[in-house]
This record gives sequence, structure tokens and C-alpha cells, in this order.
Amino acid sequence: MGALDGLKIADFSWVGAGPRSTKDLADNGATVVKIESARRLDLGRKSPPFARGESRNPDASAFFAQTNTSKQSVTINLSDPRGVDVARKLVGWADVVVENFGPGFMERIGLSYPELQAIKPDIILASVSVAGKTGPLGGFRGYGNSAAAYSGSADVTGWPGSDPHMPPYAYGDVVAPMMLTVAILSALEQRDRTGQGCHVDVSQIEAMVHVASDLFADPPAKKPANSDPLMAPHGVYRCAGDDQWIAIACEDDGQWQALCAVLDVAPQHGWETAEGRRAEGAAIDAAISEVTEVADKTELEAALVAAGVAAGGVLDGRELSQHPALNAAQHFVTVDHPVLGPSKMPAPPYHLSLTPWAVGPAPCLGADNDAVFGRLIGQDDVRRLAEEEVLA
Repeated sequence: MGALDGLKIADFSWVGAGPRSTKDLADNGATVVKIESARRLDLGRKSPPFARGESRNPDASAFFAQTNTSKQSVTINLSDPRGVDVARKLVGWADVVVENFGPGFMERIGLSYPELQAIKPDIILASVSVAGKTGPLGGFRGYGNSAAAYSGSADVTGWPGSDPHMPPYAYGDVVAPMMLTVAILSALEQRDRTGQGCHVDVSQIEAMVHVASDLFADPPAKKPANSDPLMAPHGVYRCAGDDQWIAIACEDDGQWQALCAVLDVAPQHGWETAEGRRAEGAAIDAAISEVTEVADKTELEAALVAAGVAAGGVLDGRELSQHPALNAAQHFVTVDHPVLGPSKMPAPPYHLSLTPWAVGPAPCLGADNDAVFGRLIGQDDVRRLAEEEVLA
């Protein structure tokens, strides 16, 4: 039995910002019905990599499969008023409605928060967007990378003197869902105490400012890259092999001495303190690299950790998926997907002793139309509306 068994969610969200949150809820037992349309595919279904290169198959995306585990999928043509009527019945069934459409979309199709309340007074509407739904930026349009630019994250990322650097993925679509999950659970707690629903409004920009706020409190004169204002050395160093690296951080002088002992580096005058090491950062990095670039990163990591130095090999995607510790912790769970076959999916990064999570496969497009709509409107109407491309 999952921690959220019995919780019912009508999930209108797509791509990443909403689905990553509802994935967490679904993996913990919530019944999440994802509302989609074959007329306007979730961009996640169009995102690589694809099983066997089947980019035209809406069920072949590994990105979509990993972002939508444990959910159900139904298709509704929301441009048809009859489709919106069916969506309203889902609202009447649900505890929570989740959406991350552009500004004004829910209002235009008749699913604004007041209209949802008219259907179910204690409904919780959870919205996530680049800049939130209200305030001076309420009409801001964009994606996660827009939030990276507007939040200041792109400005402080990169090497000293370099241009603003965008993250290699939509980081706002990763940070905001964590805030959205907390907000939804908080709204549910309030509803259980007071009987009142509410509108949860999450801004990706604000979420990204939140996780990097210390950088903006006292902005550095130049981009810090891998350096740290307190720890020295603090960087990533090349190891033996093709594109192999290790991250090393020394919190205090004792760890620095332990690092020197493991690497057999002779410290120079002035390197005794963190302040002196920061001033001589280039020379220290060169001395460390001279040793690490001929060392095996895994063996070096083990030696440094044993000596009390914070160190970790830089892992790529393949190494992560095969990492014995992550697999022993059940972070990757193999699920059988109808199109991808047996596939490793990321599980929640925590364990609840009494109510464990359970990760199931992502749904194929519209796979649950009959089961979900059958109990809401009856099988005869399901068949008729499917033929008329309302449930499409």
C-alpha cells in the first residue's frame, strides 16, 4: 500500500514541469490519469531517445517513459466542447487537477479555477509555469531554459569571462516539480483540516532563484566555475582514460594534508591555509592534475575517501545506470513497457518503511480510455465519442 493510495489526480500537464511532480505522486500510490490528445502530442512523447529509433511512435520515447511512470493515459480533444464536458467529469472525480499550459488556456476552454470549484468546491488546482499565473510576470511565456535565463542561473554558470551558459537541459523543469509536489501535499493537508481547496501557483523562475539564492546575496566578481569561496582545492580533475574525471573538495587543512599524502604532492610555502590555496589555485590544480591524469578514477576515489577527503568520480549515464550502489538502493527499477520492453526507470530517491513506493510503466497513448471513461460516462458514450474523435 502506497503512502498516497486513494489520492486521485487529473493530470493535464505535459513535457516536464508538471509530469515530473505527478510521477512522484503516482509512484507513491496516487491514481494519476494523464489527459492527452493525439491531435497535439505531449512534447515529451516527441523527445529522444526512442526505442529502435521509432521517432514517429508516440509510445517509443524513453524520456516520456521515465517522466510518466505509474500513470494512466486518456485522450480528449479539448478543442471540442464535448471533450471539455468529459474533462469536467474527470474534475468531479479528482482531488487535484494539475496543469502547466500557457497563460489563459484553462480559462479559454472553461476550466478556470472558479469553474473547477463550481464542479467540486474542495478541488485543488495546481499550476506550474515559467513565471506563475499572477503578478507582473503572469503572462510570461517560455520553457525551462527561459527560466534559467530569467532567474540569473545562466549568468553565473560557466567559466570566468565566458558568456552566459544555458544548462544542457531545462533545469527549471526539474526544480519546479519538487516545489509543486510539496505545494500539492500542503494543499491536501489544508483541505483535510478545513474542507477547502485552493489554487497552487508555482513559478519556475522563483523556484530556480530559490535554489541559487546564496549566489545572488553576494555576487562574485567573476564566475566561480568549479571553485568554492571557502574550500580549496575544490574542482574536477582529469583521470586516466578517455574523458574520465574526479571531483575533489578539501573542507579544511587536515583534508588538504590527507590529499597531499594520498597524491604524494609536496605542498609549497603558502599552501598551508585555504586562503593561501585559493590564491594559488592554478598552481595547486596543476600539481593535482599531474597525479590524477595517470590514475584510475575509481581507485583514486576509494583511496581519497578512505583518507577522509571528499571525492567522487564523475559518472556518465551508462556508469550511473550500472552503478552497484544505486542499483542496490533500488534507485533504478526495471519495468516492462509495452514498446520499450524491460527498461530501467528512476525511482523516488527515498524509502518509506511502512508505505513503500512502487514504480510501474508509463502508459501508452490513450491506453486507459475504456477503463476511465467507461465508469464516468458509460461504454456506449465512450465508443460514440471515440468515433466522433472527441476522445482523441
